[in-house]
Amino acid sequence: MSASSRQQEIMRAIRLKGTCAVSEIAASLSVSEETIRRDIKPMVAEGLVIKTHGKVTMPDDIKEPPFHQRMQENMDAKVKIAKAVARLIEDGETVFLHPGSTTNYVARALCDHRDLVILTNSAEISRTLVSGPGNEVYMAGGLLRTDDAAAVGPTAIDFIKNFRVQTAVFSIGAVTAGGLMDFRLSEKEFCRAVMDRAERVIVAVDHTKFERKGIVHLAELGEMDLLVTDQEPPKDLVDALDALDVEWFVAS
Repeated sequence: MSASSRQQEIMRAIRLKGTCAVSEIAASLSVSEETIRRDIKPMVAEGLVIKTHGKVTMPDDIKEPPFHQRMQENMDAKVKIAKAVARLIEDGETVFLHPGSTTNYVARALCDHRDLVILTNSAEISRTLVSGPGNEVYMAGGLLRTDDAAAVGPTAIDFIKNFRVQTAVFSIGAVTAGGLMDFRLSEKEFCRAVMDRAERVIVAVDHTKFERKGIVHLAELGEMDLLVTDQEPPKDLVDALDALDVEWFVAS
């Protein structure tokens, strides 16, 4: 196994358990503890992990809080963003909504729209919109995550490949000048499949997502068409968006 592959496994283990002993990781990968220490060293330098007393953990700024907690954080900002996104969507559109706290508020803001065709892998979003006037809701199958009741895996990816959507709305873990980031590797292939089938990609995030690092690169900035947020992004991000002709605005 290469060093990069081991580093991916290390990140996966930390995400699952929160904190792992170096000895535990070494045993699971059938390598020496010294090998793991060498693998971890550049990860520590990049700020991806913290090493203390023979253990490895993840910094608070790249941990994603539980879904129920995210729904309560920055609620007013997320509601404002959601209403702004909903105003961009017309009755009768085919819309994909990505699982996330902000997109759950987008779903609520869309309840007065009519004749929407909604695609999602979120059980929560499906439940919110299924009773809307004239709506059709298509829910991806697959393994449901316990945290946010989102379907993931090959079945969900195969599902989305059957459709084209006019607007795809994402609420992701982090947005930086380096790209669109998240915390789960399982998100990457699914999000790519959606973006490839969307006429318009909207990323809806509050300003705290500019402060997070994320650990998984989902897509380049230029693969979104519009960024909707609640505060002006940092200058380096604004410069990167402007250079790519990606639109952005602050919800009011």
